[in-house]
Amino acid sequence: MDARKIIINADDFGRSAAVNAAVLRAHREGVLTSASLMVTGEAWEEAVALARSTPTLAVGLHLVVGNGWAVLPHREIPHLVDSNGRFPDDPLRIGLDYWFNRATRVELAREVEAQLGRFVATGLPLSHVDGHMHLHVHPVVFELLLPLAEAYGARGVRLPRDDLRLALGYDHRQIMAKAALSIALGVICGWCQTRLGATCLTTAHRVYGVLQSGQMCEPYVMQVLRRLQEPSAELYFHPTTSAQGEALGPSRGDLDTLLSPAVQQVIVDRSLRLSTYATLEEAR
Repeated sequence: MDARKIIINADDFGRSAAVNAAVLRAHREGVLTSASLMVTGEAWEEAVALARSTPTLAVGLHLVVGNGWAVLPHREIPHLVDSNGRFPDDPLRIGLDYWFNRATRVELAREVEAQLGRFVATGLPLSHVDGHMHLHVHPVVFELLLPLAEAYGARGVRLPRDDLRLALGYDHRQIMAKAALSIALGVICGWCQTRLGATCLTTAHRVYGVLQSGQMCEPYVMQVLRRLQEPSAELYFHPTTSAQGEALGPSRGDLDTLLSPAVQQVIVDRSLRLSTYATLEEAR
């Protein structure tokens, strides 16, 4: 029997009521096993209430340190956010600032802990930690995040290592951009992996969704599931019930895939075990 474990996760839980509704439907009617909560999303409190009433849904923290809102007010982290409390959108600008600005790093440490603290205050078990735009694996952010995630009881952390060959075999558009992203994340995640050795946090061998963000359509996901050889993998989606999605998610198509009977059948046929970070064996 195939003992491979798969985590099926939804990002941006709490971003909007439409995303929240999609997460609950995908969990109750589809294959979704977990969700990553934006504790600064406009509908985060509704998401918490829904998660409390659905204990079978594992919930982790979707850390926001770019392209979103902070927990702390501008007066406490003026180097991080604008006067409205919003982070910059440009990941390159953010990454350089975190490397070279000491004042920014001091404020960043406060904000990372504030987001973890807000999550823990909900009373929900902390399944895992990942990050908006994958900024949680920025070396400066990761060094701050790792001890806090462990201290606050997280069971796992996402290292976004996608399969470039499979993604390009399915859709060869934007080859250079996908290759550059895959190489950069591969190097960074290799460094992050070395830091995990001294912790009790686990991670999946492979993560699918990085190179198909907002485009996790049924044919691609079925191809991933049919070819999966790693002992463990995470597939993450950006579902919404809204017909008006965005290029990188949220996407109504992602919800349709999570509800697909064909996807469910592949999981059954291959005897894949639907899992969460709390039930994932050490995969390091």
